[in-house]
Amino acid sequence: MKFQSKTIQLITAVTGLLLVGASYTQLKQSPLAENPKIDKLKLQEGFKAEHLYSPSENGQGSWVSMTFDNKGRMITSDQYGFLYRLKIPAINSGSTKPIIEKLKIGNDTTAIGAAQGLLYAFNSLYIVVNNYPSKTLPKTSGLYRLQDTDGDDQFDKLTLLKELKGDGEHGPHSVILSPDKKSIYVVAGNFTTPPAMDAYRLPNVGQNDNLLPLIKDPRGHDDYPKVPAGWVANVDSTGKRWEMVAAGFRNPFDITFNEAGDLFTYDSDMEWDFGLPWYRPTRICHVTSGGEFGWRIGTGKWSPTFPDNLPPVLNIGQGSPTNLLYLKDAKFPAKYKQTLLAFDWSFGIIHAVHLKPSGSTYTAEREEFLSGMPLPLTDGAIGPDGALYFLTGGRRLESDLYRVYYNGTENTNVAAATAINKENLLRRSLEKFHGEPNAEAINVAWANLNNPDRFVRYAARLAVEHQPVSEWQAKALAEKDPVILTNAMIALVRHSKPEQKKNILKSLLSVNYKSLTESQQLDLLRAYELVFLRMGKPDAATKAKVVAHLDPNYPANTNDLNRALSKILVYLEAPNALIKTLNLLETKEIPGEIAGGQTATSSADLIMRNPQYGLDIAKMLEKVPPAQQTYYATVLSQAKTNWTPALHERYFKWFRSAFNYRGGLSYIGFIDKARKMALKNVPANKVAYYDKLSGGELLTKSGIDIAESDYPKGPGKDWKLAETTKLFEAELSNRNFKQGKSMYAAVTCSRCHSMQGEGGNIGPDLTQLATRFSKKDMLEAIIDPSKTISDQYAATQFQLKNGQSIVGRLTNEDQDTYFVSQNPYSPEVLIKIPKKNVASSKLSAVSTMLPGLINSLNEEELKDLVAYLMAGGKENHPIFEAKK
Repeated sequence: MKFQSKTIQLITAVTGLLLVGASYTQLKQSPLAENPKIDKLKLQEGFKAEHLYSPSENGQGSWVSMTFDNKGRMITSDQYGFLYRLKIPAINSGSTKPIIEKLKIGNDTTAIGAAQGLLYAFNSLYIVVNNYPSKTLPKTSGLYRLQDTDGDDQFDKLTLLKELKGDGEHGPHSVILSPDKKSIYVVAGNFTTPPAMDAYRLPNVGQNDNLLPLIKDPRGHDDYPKVPAGWVANVDSTGKRWEMVAAGFRNPFDITFNEAGDLFTYDSDMEWDFGLPWYRPTRICHVTSGGEFGWRIGTGKWSPTFPDNLPPVLNIGQGSPTNLLYLKDAKFPAKYKQTLLAFDWSFGIIHAVHLKPSGSTYTAEREEFLSGMPLPLTDGAIGPDGALYFLTGGRRLESDLYRVYYNGTENTNVAAATAINKENLLRRSLEKFHGEPNAEAINVAWANLNNPDRFVRYAARLAVEHQPVSEWQAKALAEKDPVILTNAMIALVRHSKPEQKKNILKSLLSVNYKSLTESQQLDLLRAYELVFLRMGKPDAATKAKVVAHLDPNYPANTNDLNRALSKILVYLEAPNALIKTLNLLETKEIPGEIAGGQTATSSADLIMRNPQYGLDIAKMLEKVPPAQQTYYATVLSQAKTNWTPALHERYFKWFRSAFNYRGGLSYIGFIDKARKMALKNVPANKVAYYDKLSGGELLTKSGIDIAESDYPKGPGKDWKLAETTKLFEAELSNRNFKQGKSMYAAVTCSRCHSMQGEGGNIGPDLTQLATRFSKKDMLEAIIDPSKTISDQYAATQFQLKNGQSIVGRLTNEDQDTYFVSQNPYSPEVLIKIPKKNVASSKLSAVSTMLPGLINSLNEEELKDLVAYLMAGGKENHPIFEAKK
């Protein structure tokens, strides 16, 4: 880059709107990179990265999937376009430029594309198409097989193996080869209706099964129940036989096997639920035979404690999972041989998830293998050369192909060897009964219904459920062991008729609740819950017995037990349940317990890795909602009896206070829907009073947002520099000061910048902005904030000696410590990084200011905002209309 002035003014940006300049000669300059695409990557010691190709720069779209064929060539797909085949130069060959051809079927290059899953196996290319048909790409979503039948190295036969109903980012996704290389596995997101299967390892009896009042997403994102939601199926090579393997995910993009033949996925939850008690972080799951992982819409999601679903191996944290692969075939050091690589599209991180066998499943530790800002990771694979190849792009973003290989001194010729321990073998032996009825199943499985290993117990229960109920119902009802009885009753509820309700409850009432461990108590409470959900309320006499059995144990000492007890006892209208739950609603959260569970990544550390998504996290961390209280409030929304005016006063005041917190995009809507359900249970003449008391007037008409006087009226648009420059060709005059100030607040400038002595202090003061910059300069900084960034306000990525990294704004340092702010909405909260732990650091090439902040404004609102900035916030400036 050539500088044409000694004092070029740099427009700088940091989370808000605009920023002021600093003289070029005053800035500390980082050395220019030979290749910025490589320089932005943070790698583990000993690894080297190469940038191989940029499809988006060559008119080939944004690539999101890849596989290698039997000749070592890579095959890729554009998310909204076609397939390509690449011959990639060998490592250290002196070249990194691949030879690329657009795949065609005969003479047709438009027949197939939009693939989110690719696999070369059985002399065929299997393609998971995720597509809404168009003239350019006419194929529907589904699993296709592409073959070369005449041996000319060109595909000529395309077969649709199974049409799949679903498309978009929650549609059908990946396809992989089975460990025995005799079949394939397909995975799909929760917007993909499972096709009729030929067999079901997960019994096809799933329901919503949550006693917590169902509130669907207030913004309508996913407004009808999908059971079993995201799923994994095993398919034969011809695509004729389909078997449901596991389900209950939200949006798993990819699956992978380790060398022991265990299957894993990386799933996500709805980020709009962030901060709510039913939110679940992105997580690594061990996908066993017949696995149910409990994702349901809205408040219906299952707790990981429910015994009829399986918990994650590891909670990662916020993000957007894409690729998952296992490193057994990588030429990497021994440390990585039993490791998953999990790709996060939003925050540009490849997580290394080191697996360790634990009973019949695994535990895991996470480290940051690779990261970059920005780095929208899509897919990856281990090549025939043992290197990692990965793609970035998606959503029509700039797309790149990289290669990462180990170039250090450690031995890479180490075979992966995860021993299959006795618990794992036991689980697998029970999973053999997940299919056709087998005379041996009951005897083998029954004793394992109380196995200390949760995954073994789960496999044993499903083995029982695959047998005719008539063969084990009497045995279940006669069982005396409390743990076996509990799991047998869960199985029986799922498969028997409502006439068995009284007998099942009688069996459950025989269990001594106090003699159980906490996890066993939770299992027993889940069994009660399933009875009520599937078979209805008990008669008065039985209800009284259940209440007498459970009420003395409420409240308990843990959040999980209190959640389970509260919803059961309120549902049963237990006399003391309402007041006990209301008291808990007004109690401080139990310290150390986090909604969704502990995560391997820090939410604060993600904020500046991608401001577009990170600022939502920043806002929530500033005022974190009390998740446990939210749960109790939702439970009480269905309580119809035992209220008094004084209790209603206490309850509805809580809702007003809840609107002061910040969560994900749907947080306000969920609170309002619970509030409105509760208002249905008050006397008709008190509805208006309690509506006001609970904060009804604070909300927009839809109830999904807080009403703000400075909220833009719109309609907005995707403002580009050329059209804004044209819009502002004429001088501004007679503008509206009040609206300009409101828009300044609405697009969050004041959170980070001061104007006339008011506002934030993490960005430069904007009062004198117009004395330095033209309207065009300001608009360019607003629309493309990453074009020029001052190191005074840029985020810094600190690479630590332990392989991790921390991203934030360096605010100060002393001889021993860096002081770093990660949340622009809470800049006073600093983390301390000992300098002795830092290997290196570098400035981010991405502004911490969001692009597109003005896109909610219409022309007049934008003009008033620019006028307010040009006036430096002075109401008496000539640019504003004269006061009358």
